[in-house]
Amino acid sequence: MALSDRKMKMLWLQGASCGGCTMSILESGASGWFDELRQSGIELLWHPSVSEETGAEALDILEAVRDGRERLDVLVLEGSVARGPDLTGRFNMLAGTNRSIYHWVSELAPLADYVVAVGSCAAYGGIPAAGSNPTDAVGLQFEGTDSGGALGGGFRSRRGLPAINIAGCAPHPGWIMETLLALGSGDLASGDLDGYGRPKFIANHLAHHGCSRNEFYEFKASAEAMSERGCLMEHLGCRATQAVGDCNQRSWNGGGSCTKGGYACIACTSPGFEAAQNYLETAKLAGIPVGLPTDMPKAWFVALAALSKSATPRRVRVNATSDHVVVPPTRPSGKRAP
Repeated sequence: MALSDRKMKMLWLQGASCGGCTMSILESGASGWFDELRQSGIELLWHPSVSEETGAEALDILEAVRDGRERLDVLVLEGSVARGPDLTGRFNMLAGTNRSIYHWVSELAPLADYVVAVGSCAAYGGIPAAGSNPTDAVGLQFEGTDSGGALGGGFRSRRGLPAINIAGCAPHPGWIMETLLALGSGDLASGDLDGYGRPKFIANHLAHHGCSRNEFYEFKASAEAMSERGCLMEHLGCRATQAVGDCNQRSWNGGGSCTKGGYACIACTSPGFEAAQNYLETAKLAGIPVGLPTDMPKAWFVALAALSKSATPRRVRVNATSDHVVVPPTRPSGKRAP
């Protein structure tokens, strides 16, 4: 029987996490996530934050899955796996079970048709792995950019796929649901994942695509302080030209995005994004941003930037360093308006 012909059973666990990925998915669907799950034929076996079952009832569900009495189509982890101290996982215990999230994930992952990491913490270690990483926090199958993680680089689920990394901090709710639906219909294979395990329908785009500040980027007309309308790349740390994701094409919560809200893209879909020293300041070498647009040689960028700045219209240059439109667009002189 094809997975799409029956309900897809999903178990959602939370590791070292702020819960932001769950907050994101709750925004999914016009009538809410739970109705969307029902309409999509997905049965949520248990979720530690939203399910009614607690205590012995929750433990019964976990044990039924572990013992093979309950089918597990999709195991979802939100949050990183804290393996410490000394690979005991006791920095992150699942209350009432006397077992760590590390051990539950290690036991349940081989039983699942698919294993899904929701968020960059579950995918690569994320925020809990920042700095000295005292809890030994890792992703399901990556430790930063290195293959391995909690399950090991060679892990494959029962359907033959590695962990599927829906990266982001937090990921767009559409990314999560569209990935689950693709799994349910059998439309997501290993070839549909990039080198970091991200679905290509996400990873084949850049956050830069569709940014409302793209005219300022084209002329390298840059904002110099927060709240200004210009491009955020040159001075204010924006990494949208390097960050995968269609954030500015589909928008969030009906119309928003980081850059539209005036905040620089921090490349939260990328492994190691948490290591940035200052999210609001562009690192530079000899006055040139260190992080340049993907696939663009430095010499090309410098030449293009110089040419663009020399051709910047006054309207764009003035508006870039203002929090509102100072100079509006005007029709070319000497021509009649249409």
